[in-house]
Order: sequence, then C-alpha cells, then structure tokens
Amino acid sequence: MDTLWRASDDVRKKSQLSRFRRYLKEQYGLQFGEYRQLWQWSVEHLSEFWSILLEYFEVDYSGTYSEVLKGSMPGARWFEGIELNYAEHLFRRKEDVDIALFWRGERGPQRQLSWGEVKQKTAAVQALLRDAGVGTGDRVAAYLPNVPEASIAFFATAAMGAVWSSCSPDFGTFSVVERFSQIQPKVLFACDGYTYNGKEYNRTEEVLHIVQQIPSIQLVVWVPYLGVDLPRPDSRFVDWEHQVEARGVEVVQFVRVPFAHPLWVLYSSGTTGKPKAITHGHGGVLLEHFKYMAFHNDVHPGENFFWYSTTGWMMWNFVHASALMGARIVLYEGSAAYPDMYRLWQYAEELPIHHFGTSAPYLMACRKRGVRPRDRYALRYLRSIGSTGAPLPPEGFDYVYEEVHPDVWLCSMSGGTDVCTAFVGGCIERPVYRGEIQCRALGCDLDAWDAEGNSLVGKVGEMVIKQPMPSMPIYFWNDPDMRRYRESYFSMYPGVWRHGDWIEITPRDGVIIYGRSDATLNRHGVRIGTAEIYKVVESLPEIIDSLIVNLELPDGNHYMPLYVVTDEDKTLTDELRQRIKERLREQYSPRHVPDEIIQAPGIPTTISGKKMEAPVKRLFLGMDRERAINIGAMKNPEVMPFYEAEARRIQERFFSEPSAKPTQS
Repeated sequence: MDTLWRASDDVRKKSQLSRFRRYLKEQYGLQFGEYRQLWQWSVEHLSEFWSILLEYFEVDYSGTYSEVLKGSMPGARWFEGIELNYAEHLFRRKEDVDIALFWRGERGPQRQLSWGEVKQKTAAVQALLRDAGVGTGDRVAAYLPNVPEASIAFFATAAMGAVWSSCSPDFGTFSVVERFSQIQPKVLFACDGYTYNGKEYNRTEEVLHIVQQIPSIQLVVWVPYLGVDLPRPDSRFVDWEHQVEARGVEVVQFVRVPFAHPLWVLYSSGTTGKPKAITHGHGGVLLEHFKYMAFHNDVHPGENFFWYSTTGWMMWNFVHASALMGARIVLYEGSAAYPDMYRLWQYAEELPIHHFGTSAPYLMACRKRGVRPRDRYALRYLRSIGSTGAPLPPEGFDYVYEEVHPDVWLCSMSGGTDVCTAFVGGCIERPVYRGEIQCRALGCDLDAWDAEGNSLVGKVGEMVIKQPMPSMPIYFWNDPDMRRYRESYFSMYPGVWRHGDWIEITPRDGVIIYGRSDATLNRHGVRIGTAEIYKVVESLPEIIDSLIVNLELPDGNHYMPLYVVTDEDKTLTDELRQRIKERLREQYSPRHVPDEIIQAPGIPTTISGKKMEAPVKRLFLGMDRERAINIGAMKNPEVMPFYEAEARRIQERFFSEPSAKPTQS
C-alpha cells in the first residue's frame, strides 16, 4: 500500500483551497469535482484564473488594466496599466504587537521581532538608502547570512521600488563579484562573517575585495554578526547599529510600481558563462506567492513558517512570502547538523514550527544517520514538511512517516530560481503517495514531453510549461534582445518553456521528478554552473581540460565526479587533488567541491569543441551509449571506452536496482 497520509475531513474543510472553491461557487457559479478539474480550468482559462486571484486576495493596486495577458512566451505581459508593491502586502494588516519573525542560529540566543520593531527598522533603512541617493529602480545588494537584518534590508529595498539581490557569505569573492557586478548596486549590506559547524569564518577581507571590484557601490552598511569592528578604508562604510538602530521612529513608505517592475535579481548557475541575472517583477511574484502559500502550502494566519536556507537560495525569498498569509517568518543561520542532526527538529518542537521546509538530502541524511525525531519530540503542532532542492526518493517518504511523525503532510515540491516558486507541489485534498509529488500547481500548464513534443503519461519526459506564468522572469539583466532568455528556456521547443528536468506524470495525476536533464549541477538544492568549476580547475598549470557532472542518486544523495586531463609531463597526485578542492572552496563555496577527482585520457567534445556534459551524464545514469551520445558528432570518440568503463563502475556502485534508473522516453 503506497498511500501514506490523508487529510482529515475537518482539515480539508478548513483549508485555504476549500475556501477558494466556495468563493468560486458563490461569486462565479464555478464548481469542480476532483482537484484535476480545478487545475484544468485554471490553465484552460488562464486570464480568468489570474484576474480572479487579483480580486480574491484583495490585492491593493492603483490604475486599471484592459487585458490580463498580452502576447505569449517569451515576453508575455501581465496586467499592464496597474501599479502595486510586493512589500506593501507583506506589511498590510499587521498590528505592531504581532510577531513578525523568529530567528535562531548557532551563536547567540533566539530573537523575535514584532511588526512594530520591523516597521521601525525598515523605515530607518529606507531613510539611510534615500540619504545615499537610492531611488526607484536602483539596485541594493547584500552579502549577509540568514539574519533578521537581511530580511529588513530586503523589506526596505522592495518597499521603495529599488531592486534587491543577495548572496550568502560562504560564496567566494569571485562568485559574488561575477553576480553583483552585472547589476551595479549602489549599496551593499555586508557582514563580518558567519558561523558553520561551530566555527566562525571572518569575511572582512572578502568584503573589502568585493567593494574594490565593484565601483558602483557608493555605500557599505556593516552588520557585525561576529562582533568584528567596522573597517573604515573610506567614508563609504557605515555601521548598522548607528545608522539603523539609533534612528528615530519613521514611517515605512511604499512606492507602487508597474506590475512588471523589477523586484529582485536571482542568479542561474552559470553553466555557459556568467550566471544569468534572473529578474522577477513585483506583480507576478506577488500573485504567485499568494497562490502557492494559500492553495499548495495551506498557510494560515498565526502559523510559524520555516524553510532551512541561506540568502543565496531562492527559498530565502520564498519563506518571506508566508507573511502574505499572516504567518510568522522563521529563520535559521548555521549548519543543520550542529551540534547534531536533531538541531532543526528541536527547533520545530520548541518554537513550535507549523510548516517545516527543508531539502531532500537533509531528510535522507537524517535517515542514514538513524535520526528519529518522534522518539524525542511530540511535534504535535507540526502540520507539514516541505521538501525541495532535489528529488525525494520513496525511502525519504517512508522515513518521514516512520521516524518523524505518522500524521504530517509531506508536501514535496519542485520549482526553481527561474520562477521563485514551485511548478508542482502540495494538494491537501489528495493523499500522499509514496515517492510522488501530489499535483501540478494551479495556473501552471505543465506537461511531460518526448523529444518530438508528444505528451506523455506514465513515462519519463522533459518538463515543459506550455503557457505563461506571471512569475516567469520579466527579463535577464543585461540581455536587451532576450537572446540568453530564449536560449535558456525555448531552444528545444519553440514557444514552450523547457525547464531541464526529467519528470513523469503518473496515471493518477501525481508527479515524479527524476533529476536534471541538462548540464546544470543541482548540488543539494543549489544550482551550480559547470563554467564556475572549469574556470578554477583549468586555471591550474597542471590541468589542461576537465569535465564535471552531478548525479542524483536513488537514496537522495549526490555524486559529483570531476574528470581532469593533466599536462603531458604531469600526473594527478593527492597534492594536486587537494589544491583543486581548496581553490574551489575558496573561490566559490564548499558545494563546488567534487566528491572524487579522476584522471581521464581526454574530455569528450563535439566537433565544435563543446564539452559533452549532458550526454556523459545520461551515459552514467544508465542510458545506452547509442541513445546517450552521438558518436558521429564527436571530435574525439577515442576517449569513449574510458567513460563507458566509468559508467559501469558508477552503475555498479550506486544504481544496483534497475528501477532506480530514470529512462528518458
């Protein structure tokens, strides 16, 4: 029996989705049976669906619109003629005494901020930004850990119509400069360091280097997380405590901007060069986050909503959307495994947490280490566990219900930085089936296609989105002709978004994700570009070429081997392996460090010289060579026996069960 959970009749009756159904019936005479009928209506009547959401969530806006949707992908335009502000809706209907957010980290006591405190600090940051000449459309960047100061800086930036962007301080300076230099921020919020696994990492020198490399930065706001004194290389550096905490009470100002005005810039992996600066608009993200938090996470006022993340992952942006539904934002900074693997479960018990968001690798790591939260904690307030970042295998579902809580809603989801939401996720009306995501999200016309564009059911195919979504990027920064935008999503199926995941839509309308179908490295929930790794590895004099792939394993873990070709008179020594790992960790992050470094006779390339990352990955996942690689298109087919031997080694080591291997149809 693969049915693991069903919501009680009472829970379903009180759900946000049930409330929406009643609204549709009472106001529009629309009545639907099973969820699939509701989803079908939402994609067949796209403009009607999104215009109803604008009304249903009582979105505050100025102006009028004549059409909901104009044009098609790419470049579809939504609700032209109205102005609104994402942050205004985070703050509205909040009493000063209400708790806005909770924070806990490896160091220091738990903090909680009321909405009154958040309003005061947000207004103070706005005043500071205005004094620095920041206006609508200017960019504000942050190099901060997951602390309340980062949230407040974001609130202030968004509220005034400026554009937000953030990176986690465990990112190396090259990676940060490569991202932020594209958007030319006027202001940088920066920290002295962060903690991880009980250790402190001072990042003062890194901050100074970033500021030196990005001449557009006119102001640096110093947040002393570790207690390091403010460096004063010049007058641009100011201290958070004196510039924000010491300011008098002011009022937060909300600037309404056009529906498609940029809200924030997130970054792609950088597979084919610089990371793409993915830009999202206020209105599209607002409607999408209202929809997902209500109908797919079933978040209610007064609940505590948590997602374990860093400021460099889209889930950090997403967790703040819980305030749209009147929930309290819950933040955590540090390692999920320090001082032990029970740390976050303890947090869930003590706060308590109602919606607990994490990654599939974390759940699988808990399973592997024998962590049994139900033996230590009652977790009686825990309503849902959200899982994303990588496919959660069936064993992960078993673990949640056997060792965490037998009556919790496991609402696994999958989406991306590209839309800052999930395409597929939770449906409280449906059972949780072992190994399946419950549904396609409302308003998301998702399908599985074969290479010829035929729809598939019960077979693995490419994930495609056939119609526009409001939260699709409004553009990539510095991509005026939308060339990179089109290449990223529309090169395989003209006019149809191809996301780069292998998926299966099951006969009962659930969804199974099998991992990436392209060369992007989805490393424990963080997308990494192969170009970033090549840039570091191939800068070493001993290395003349390299190839990296990341494989999602059946147990939820990852295996990321790096293949290197050394100079003729050099060999791959342990010392060189260690140097490669150190360089990657220093210049980018620990996630960029491969699991194994292997000497290869050559790197398979196309005739034009392009590395064949995706074909090698398909080969390693068990696909026949004839289907995985076009030998006739290769420049150096003589290297293939080596990679075929590697494929056999990997299959024997990691994929002993044939059913664990995805097969592309």
